[in-house]
Amino acid sequence: MQTNFETQLAPLAEQLRSGTLNLMDYLAQLEAYFETENERVQAFLPETNRFARLRQEASVLEAQFPNPADRPVLYGIPMGIKDIFHVDGFETRAGSQLPPQVLAGPQAESVSQLQRMGALILGKTVTTEFAYFGPGPTRNPHNIKHTPGGSSSGSAAAVGAHLSPLTLGTQTIGSIVRPASFCGVVGFKPSSGRISTAGVIPLSPTLDHIGIFTQDVAGATLAASVLCSDWQTDDSPSVHPTLGIPDGPYLEQASSEGLVHFQQTVSKLEQAGYTVKTVAAMPDFHDIYVAHNALMAAETTSVHHDWFAEFGDLYHPKTIDLLERGKKITLDQIEAARLGREYLRQNLEVLMDKHNLDLWISPAAVGTAPAGLESTGDPIMNLPWTYAGVPAINLPSGLGENGLPLGLQLAGRDQGDEQLLAWAESIASVLMSFYL
Repeated sequence: MQTNFETQLAPLAEQLRSGTLNLMDYLAQLEAYFETENERVQAFLPETNRFARLRQEASVLEAQFPNPADRPVLYGIPMGIKDIFHVDGFETRAGSQLPPQVLAGPQAESVSQLQRMGALILGKTVTTEFAYFGPGPTRNPHNIKHTPGGSSSGSAAAVGAHLSPLTLGTQTIGSIVRPASFCGVVGFKPSSGRISTAGVIPLSPTLDHIGIFTQDVAGATLAASVLCSDWQTDDSPSVHPTLGIPDGPYLEQASSEGLVHFQQTVSKLEQAGYTVKTVAAMPDFHDIYVAHNALMAAETTSVHHDWFAEFGDLYHPKTIDLLERGKKITLDQIEAARLGREYLRQNLEVLMDKHNLDLWISPAAVGTAPAGLESTGDPIMNLPWTYAGVPAINLPSGLGENGLPLGLQLAGRDQGDEQLLAWAESIASVLMSFYL
């Protein structure tokens, strides 16, 4: 997966903006690489004359901003968009067999915001059916016999394969952080509500988060500064944060391989001067797990009520199972699950205050990407942070015995996205110095 062009978002954006790298020359380099690499990993949905369209759109952008000093921050950046986002000029199929005209809607606000900042649409990326567990054709760029994760399968694989420097995805359980871990890239899920979900087909409106995939933390920070509401540049001193390990039934969900690697990662951070504390947390993890999944099932059933009534025979069996379970969730269970989100968030922050913690750290996935494409892997390591709505990020942290990536998950305080990313950049530099 070697390329002869820049693949990290921040330096690429600077080169295109300044004119150091000509936009048309860059698109020509990307096109030559894209043709064979996308065929291998199948991250993007097929599109006839993709690069002819891109060159035309790039010409318009060049004419609009001839002066480099006037160019927006993401000038010329080609981005991949998960196929549950509505994008003008593109069908939305959501990884399903439903007629696309049934799913049509106005363009996602997040896509419009990136376009206003100069980004170009490289294409739609593959998603599992309706962002749940029915897998698509995308393969892991590190080994095509393994899953890239889901549901943001194509978005993670596209960045992992250097097909795109920036992609958008969503996370309702673990669909940003887990595939980022499997594909060896940075995946950032901000606090609930920091990026608008308008124009995105929901899975569970309460639990859905828009997220970002990039090669590194600097790129994620750049994209987040454009997309997140009320963004404040973090100018605080780069003091090492105190890290907390949430000990108990949650941490026990990781595989033995995942836990061994996690402990090795913790040792590296301690050697680099980080204070790490083990804190008993989430003793009620089973209840958290049940409540999250109940809320998701109930809300998904509501979202799909009319579509399923008309097109039920076109749904994937895994989605049908979710919808059938959702019908059995009572109103009392839904209300309790929504209240449980607030309780978990408050409890985590109480523990952070009590033990003077700045961030929680944990394995980003149970282990490395499973073999085969029938499953996208287990999102359980991401579930509590999504349920609580707090920001979380995957940092590539090494390779498993099978040569596939493993990641470290950082989770911060609600609305503390800027600080999380600032700390993540310094932590990532430590991890990369040990990355084999």
